[in-house]
Amino acid sequence: MPETPDGAESPAESSVDAPDLHKVDARSLRGLAHPLRLRLLGALREFGPATASALAARLGESSGATSYHLRQLAAYGFVEDDPERGKGRERWWRAAHRGTVFDSGRFLTHPDPEVRGAVGVVMHEIATAHARELNTWIGTMREWPEEWNEGWDISDFQMRLTPDLALELIGKVHELIESYRDLVPEGTEGAANVRSHVHLFPRPAE
Repeated sequence: MPETPDGAESPAESSVDAPDLHKVDARSLRGLAHPLRLRLLGALREFGPATASALAARLGESSGATSYHLRQLAAYGFVEDDPERGKGRERWWRAAHRGTVFDSGRFLTHPDPEVRGAVGVVMHEIATAHARELNTWIGTMREWPEEWNEGWDISDFQMRLTPDLALELIGKVHELIESYRDLVPEGTEGAANVRSHVHLFPRPAE
């Protein structure tokens, strides 16, 4: 069960039931399935509230496009007005939830072709975002303090599992990652926001 960026995704029941995660239905999935909407939502979750103009500058888009797609995201419950900041002429937006989970297996076999297409768009865009973030890190890692030279990882593993064991492993990995979420207070010297991508999928024998 993938989860869009907090921009990432969780199969563990404890994560799915968390109040700050939004589980989408077929209708809201179709509303999310647009590359710019996914990037806007990811930016709001990672960097915090912003105006359409600020998001346009960050993402290299026009403010007209970001404004339109923000309103669409709001209509489907993914973003909302930020009342603490929206007191001037510009409208401020914030993510309504920390993350978004969806049952990709159910949507991939959905009778409506639009739903099947929508989940494909969302998953491909998530994969693209993960690759973009990792490549950005590799290209800028020399700019980080020396301590971070050891505090990162790119690894892959291969093993033989059943679907049930694969799901169990994913759940344990997510549970471990979540256990670190609130250990470091905001403003701690030397700390940084860390992104963790989890990919687990079967491969053909030949």
